[in-house]
Amino acid sequence: MIVGVPKEIKNNENRVGLTPAGARELIKRGHPVYVQQTAGENSGFPDIAYEAVGARLLPTIEEIYQIADMIVKVKEPIEPEYPLVRKGQLLFTYFHFASEEKLTRAMMKSGAVCLAYETVENPDRSLPLLIPMSEVAGRMSVQEGARFLEKPQGGKGILLGGVPGVKPARVLVLGGGVVGYHAALMAAGTGADVTIADISLPRLRFLDEVMPANVKTLYSSIHNIELELPFTDLVIGAVLIPGAKAPHLITRSMLQLLQTGSVLVDVAIDQGGCFETSRPTTHAEPTYAVDGIVHYCVANIPGAVPQTSTLALTNATLPYVLKLAEKGWEQACSEDKGLSLGLNVVDGKIVYPGVAEAFPELIEN
Repeated sequence: MIVGVPKEIKNNENRVGLTPAGARELIKRGHPVYVQQTAGENSGFPDIAYEAVGARLLPTIEEIYQIADMIVKVKEPIEPEYPLVRKGQLLFTYFHFASEEKLTRAMMKSGAVCLAYETVENPDRSLPLLIPMSEVAGRMSVQEGARFLEKPQGGKGILLGGVPGVKPARVLVLGGGVVGYHAALMAAGTGADVTIADISLPRLRFLDEVMPANVKTLYSSIHNIELELPFTDLVIGAVLIPGAKAPHLITRSMLQLLQTGSVLVDVAIDQGGCFETSRPTTHAEPTYAVDGIVHYCVANIPGAVPQTSTLALTNATLPYVLKLAEKGWEQACSEDKGLSLGLNVVDGKIVYPGVAEAFPELIEN
């Protein structure tokens, strides 16, 4: 199978879908790899590194899509790429279809096989291809939240960890999954006063056992969230319903409970966002304010640290890429139920329940 790795063209997306080490493993097994020139440069992988392992370079994204049986990338295709996707072509990447009707319609029209990283599952229902980027995004959310709490950035001018004689900032993490866990851990490491909320009591018990002493757990409900907001400086939105739109846990009216200059970081923005006032932003223009509250809603947070992110992502995706290349998507998915759950759109039809629920009008009767 011919594998193509295009250069990411989403705003400030510096990651690349495959490292030279990953390309080497495919080539060793007889699968040609074509990489668009400079695709890996921003992740620390120059063209010469791909050539050294036997990958072939092509100058344009059009050539990559034209030659490849399987496209391996990081982010969903954006509008300039829609016409390049071919019928029957396998696309293996993050899609987050449930929050993108235009993308969903385009991929249905293309007739391609869209296998989404974010809905591939392990037998224990964990999400092996979402976990590494969730780990990065969780840690980055606190790093970015701390930056935008600074007064020159529009924040209230507070240091997360405080100093002797001055109380630390208060951080509320909504969601106790992978993103929430790493966000809480990172915030706790700065010395902040952290509360992590979730609706799963078993998960809260686990978090209560493993988290540092400056992290408290809270059952997540609208009432409890409203009680926390007046005393909270930074809110991290970290909820996830695999393959479906995120619920709005903070509404527009609830913003008045926060102090001016407080910061909301919506890590769930890829799935539509968990704050009612969220809308996608970019690394070039990462924030905006609503009612005096700073919103950070960058849709590709890990793209800011591409060296770390690309290595972590390829570590997770490569075993699946190899399986798909060697067996084809139909056999690979028939043998691996967890991989088959990654199928979202196939030959013009939505096949993943969460996406179907988001767009019932796109489902044939």
